[in-house]
Amino acid sequence: MIEIVNFQPNHATAFKELNEAWINEYFEMEESDHKALSDPQGYILDKGGAILIAEMDEKPVGTCALIKMDDGVFELAKMAVSPEAQGQKIGWRIGLATIEKAKELGAERVYLETNSILKPAIHLYQKLGFKDAKGYCSPYARCNVQMELVL
Repeated sequence: MIEIVNFQPNHATAFKELNEAWINEYFEMEESDHKALSDPQGYILDKGGAILIAEMDEKPVGTCALIKMDDGVFELAKMAVSPEAQGQKIGWRIGLATIEKAKELGAERVYLETNSILKPAIHLYQKLGFKDAKGYCSPYARCNVQMELVL
C-alpha cells in the first residue's frame, strides 16, 4: 500500500538518499543540493515550504518538496522515486499531492527546473499540467528546462 505523508524528522535520511541517488546517476551534486538535502528543516520547512514522502508499506520510496520562493510562488523540487518503486505511479501520486499542498499553502504558481535528458520526468510534469516557462534564475548548472503551473 502506498501512502503520501508529510515529512517528519525520521524521513531526513531517506529524503537525502533518494535524491542523491538520481542526481548522482545523471549529474553531480551541486551546492544547492547539499544545502537542501543536508538541512531540509532549515532550508525548506522553516521557510514556509513542505516536503511530502511516499511510503510503501511504511518504507519511504519517494519524495517531493515545495520551496517557497516569493508570495504565491513555490518551486517543486527534489522529486525522486526509488528505482525499485518506479512504474507504480508514485511520481504521479506524489506530484498531485504536492500540487494540492501548494494550494493549501496559498500558491498561485508552482515552477520547476529540470533537464531535457530526463524525458520521463518532463512527461510526468506535462501530465500534471506544467507548461514551458522562462525567466526564473536557477542555482543549478544542470537545469536547462523550466516549467510552471498556474493554479
